[in-house]
Amino acid sequence: MSSVMYERMRVNPKFQELVRKRGSFAWTLAAIVLVLFYGFFLLVAFSPALLGQKIAEGSMWPIGYTIELCLFVFFWLTTVVYVRRANGEFDELTQQLIKEAQKEKL
Repeated sequence: MSSVMYERMRVNPKFQELVRKRGSFAWTLAAIVLVLFYGFFLLVAFSPALLGQKIAEGSMWPIGYTIELCLFVFFWLTTVVYVRRANGEFDELTQQLIKEAQKEKL
């Protein structure tokens, strides 16, 4: 693609929408992940006894292992959500931008 085509894409309102949506979504997910991740480590630092307690009477699983397992699954699900949206909505907007920029060229 030429620099003229890139410039047409940059001035397109759909490009601004794409940048805004993608940035907002990425920052929201990043904030959620970081709060949970660092929150867990703060819990480890300031309340290790809580993490060592068993989930239920007679259970072998401590609370800390359970939280960590849930965080691990949540982080994978967060990745899946981001990839699905990026390959869906964001790719559709990108393709629309490219088609519009190519039409203007003709």
